[in-house]
This record gives sequence, structure tokens and C-alpha cells, in this order.
Amino acid sequence: MVQFIGTVRVSPSLAIFALRGRQFSFQSSLLSLSRNGLSLFSLSKNGFSPFKRILRACFISNASGNADAQYQSEIIFMGTGTSEGIPRLSCLTNPLKKCPVCSKAVEPGNKNRRLNTSLLIRYSGPGERRNILIDAGKFFYHSALQWFPAFGLRTIDAVIITHSHADAIGVKAIQVMKKTHYYLVDTSVLTPGAAVSELQFNIIHEEPFVACDLKFTPLPVWHGLGYRSLGFRFGNICYISDVSDIPEQTYLLLKDCEILILDALRPDRSSSTHFGLPRALDEVRKIQPKRTLFTGMMHLMDHEKVNVYLSKLLETEGLDVQLSYDGLRIPVTL
Repeated sequence: MVQFIGTVRVSPSLAIFALRGRQFSFQSSLLSLSRNGLSLFSLSKNGFSPFKRILRACFISNASGNADAQYQSEIIFMGTGTSEGIPRLSCLTNPLKKCPVCSKAVEPGNKNRRLNTSLLIRYSGPGERRNILIDAGKFFYHSALQWFPAFGLRTIDAVIITHSHADAIGVKAIQVMKKTHYYLVDTSVLTPGAAVSELQFNIIHEEPFVACDLKFTPLPVWHGLGYRSLGFRFGNICYISDVSDIPEQTYLLLKDCEILILDALRPDRSSSTHFGLPRALDEVRKIQPKRTLFTGMMHLMDHEKVNVYLSKLLETEGLDVQLSYDGLRIPVTL
């Protein structure tokens, strides 16, 4: 059974997609955000979903069974970049200026090449091994094509959404859905014989939950003025991908964090919606995790140059901090 969890927004009634799939049998879910919680829409497997072609290409299930339970849990960075991705098309086509980072990012295997921020948890808990995905943005198809075959990934058992932006999940507010995809919201307008998915609403509240036998604790943060996004804690790993400020009550949930995965957009300053590297480092000093990996970097963050700077902080301050990169794979204990 696949589970899907979403996020909370201060303004009401946003909607985001989540996916569920088994071998050649696919279902989707749509999460609607409200002030009090989330609404989960279950889409029938017989209906149309724009994600089915992607799922058939990438997520054909081949349940691994109990044999995989012996393997250690791990996290895999499916993407570590901004909404536009790196390299930026505008940089590659600019005849007047050459972008150093985007120029490197076109090289095969270069760590500056970054797709939308996303994390996969391979959890070896009781019973079979499970794959839990955090966020599936507009470039996730390309991430899956690259990393699923590379790491032998053939199933997704749960999808957890941090917020409703397109780089986390490719859908807009429910009010927009009623205009652009009105036939999914109100099936009475359909032409007889047309097939679309049926929706069923279920409320998900902002509180600890269990997905695939793994406990997740939401980490509420601000992602711009008045916009609330969620990080998640699972085990002693804390994941906060989109953040401009951390409420005081959330710091209590970050105590004794062993691995912190934290937003760091650019090297010089923060934006209105994201931590920059200086602010992210200040947060690391406050939270004091054993190890930190930054994510969500834009094209001003050169992987090698920034990591050289960060490595010096281990000597001067005892801070174990580095930039993550697409395809980074880390064994963990959960």
C-alpha cells in the first residue's frame, strides 16, 4: 500500500500532485492545501493521468521482497538545483557573456549539473526495502531516467511533498485547477464516454506521520513572506529544502540532528524566499548538526570552489559542511 503526504500553506486551498504506482497499475493523488491541513485526492487507476507515461517509463514496479531487507538504508540526492535547473538555457544562449558554472554543467558528470531539488530515501526497515521520495518537480522525469537505472531503483512506495511550487510538484493552486483542469474537479462537465480519474478527499494534518514504517516529523518553515513550507525529520536526518526563515518552535525539532540537509541558494546573500550561504552557515552554527549538506543551489554556486571554502570551516570552526550534488548517495542508519 502506497502512502502520500503533503505540505501546509498559510493561504488556503492550494493543490499538488502525488503519485502511487504498482506494476503496470498506476494511481495518482492530488493534495489540496488549506489553513487547517491537507486534502488528499485519490485518482482511480482507470482514469487518465498526465504522469502515467512517465510512470510507465521510469517506475515499473518489480517488488524486491524480503531479500532487500539486509541492505543498509541510504539517501540519494535526485536533484540539488533550483526551479530552472543548472545549466540555465539563458546562460548557454547568451552571446555576450559566458557563465562559468553553466559552461561546466554541460560536461558529462559535472557536479554543477543540477535538476530540481529532490531526495530519495531507501529505507531498509522491517520487512522489504522501501523507496520514499521527497518532492517530484518538473524535471523529475529526467532525474529518474538518470538515477533510477544507475542505482537499480524500480519502485516508489511513497511520495512526500514539501510545498506546492512547480520545482517540488508540477501543479498550481486548486483555484487554478478549477479553471485549467476543470474536468478533474467537476466530472459532470465531461463528454459522455470520456475517462478521467475520480477524486476522493481526505484530510492530512501537520503532525508526525508514518510512511512505509518510517516516522516523519514535519519541520514547518517560512518560504517567503506568509508562505509556509515543510521540511521533514526522519530518524536523525533533517531535510529543509526551501526556507527563508525558521520559526523558534521548529528549532526544538532539530535537536540532536546528525545529518542536516539545508537550503543554500547563492554564495553571497539570501533572497526573499531562500537562504543564501552566509545565512545557511549561521543556521548550521545554531543547530549544530554533526554533518551538513547544502542543496537547492543556483548557477552562482560553483561546486568545487564553494566546497574548497567550506572544507576550511572544518579546520577553523569544526563545521562539517559541503555542497551536495545530483546522484550523491549516502548510507544512513534509520
